[in-house]
Amino acid sequence: MTQVLLEAGSLVLSADAVIPEPGYVLWQDGVILATGRGVYPGPRDGMEVVSRPRAVAIPGLVNTHGHAAMTLLRGIGDDLPLQAWLTERIYPAEAKLTGEAVYWGTLLACWEMIQSGTTCFTDMYFFMHDAARAVEESGLRGVLSWGMVGLDEQSRASGLGNSRAFFERWNGAADGRIRVTLGPHAPYTCPPDYLAQVADLSAALGAPVQIHLSETRREVEECLEQHGTTPIQLAERCGLLQRPVLAAHCVHLTEEDVALMRTRDVRVAHNPQSNLKLASGVAPVVKLLEAGITVGIGTDGAASNNNLDLFEELRLAATLHKGVLQDATAVTATEAFTMATASGARCVFGENGQGTLHPGAPADIVLLNLDSPHFLPTYDLLSNIVYAAGAGDVTDVFVAGRALLRNREPVTLDVERIRHEVRRLEARLRPGS
Repeated sequence: MTQVLLEAGSLVLSADAVIPEPGYVLWQDGVILATGRGVYPGPRDGMEVVSRPRAVAIPGLVNTHGHAAMTLLRGIGDDLPLQAWLTERIYPAEAKLTGEAVYWGTLLACWEMIQSGTTCFTDMYFFMHDAARAVEESGLRGVLSWGMVGLDEQSRASGLGNSRAFFERWNGAADGRIRVTLGPHAPYTCPPDYLAQVADLSAALGAPVQIHLSETRREVEECLEQHGTTPIQLAERCGLLQRPVLAAHCVHLTEEDVALMRTRDVRVAHNPQSNLKLASGVAPVVKLLEAGITVGIGTDGAASNNNLDLFEELRLAATLHKGVLQDATAVTATEAFTMATASGARCVFGENGQGTLHPGAPADIVLLNLDSPHFLPTYDLLSNIVYAAGAGDVTDVFVAGRALLRNREPVTLDVERIRHEVRRLEARLRPGS
């Protein structure tokens, strides 16, 4: 295929490789071949050249936790305690969802994420065949799970069966942009023997696992009452932590939990804004990083955030822990940017340099407008990106080398159709309808 040469005003290849001057990125077949300062030194015959002299190129952001179609529930139950939020607003609305609704809600999420610089995201929900169709059409990377609960024999059997069928149909689909993991919801909806079955299926399929763990204090207390141990240690007892696991939230952890996670292949999705909005607490991210545990950043669903803007999460992850710990050095700009890119890619089981712009990595690239006031002045380019830039600064997005956003205009999505369909669904999902 044709080689593509991007000429940019500056480059952030990774958090520790910043080029604050003009440079280039060359890719072919969706993979980066070369990067460098100044003008590309080789021949250009037959190349497609993308010239963006007033943009900085960064790796695409990775959203490590979410429920994409919950964009349809944005604002449906704000300012309520968690249990009331779930039982009075979310569960009744979700009961009205169909595969068609999940398809359009996922497309809405894809539009929002593309517009704000996310190139890869995780999803755990239901009607996932419809969600996968939306991801395939959008051009994004998706790490998708069929949400599993084990409250009765019927839900257990359907969760295992649907997950196996979903894996066999979609894992590796869309030219490898879609990867399928198993998605047991949480220990409070998946009893220990069911989690053990999930661990066995994970091993049989070679599929990693996504799960909510230790999100709220109430969850931990009830797990201690019912099982005599914390959710993290219960997952270990069930054999789940013998598998690669992406654990969402991890807000309420004991020292023993952290020590155990350090010895297992557990990655953590930090969701600062959702955890604050639902009053769940603040995850001990600094302790996790000090323990060498891989931490990425997630938005969670738009019903508990209420947007999918990873630039907001990036800035919050870099500032929240400074305030909580009263330590201005806690979670530096370099650490936060890494969580949103390279570490995020590791969280979602990415390979081959994903989350960087180094040769061999996927050509998942986001361009930010250097003429934005957020980049004036620019004493430290990474600082501007983490502490000042926002979704509105995103001008172009490429995934696997394909343009999904060009000069702020979506390339792969019919946004007018998405608007129409979501407004139609809103009338059906509105409380009291």
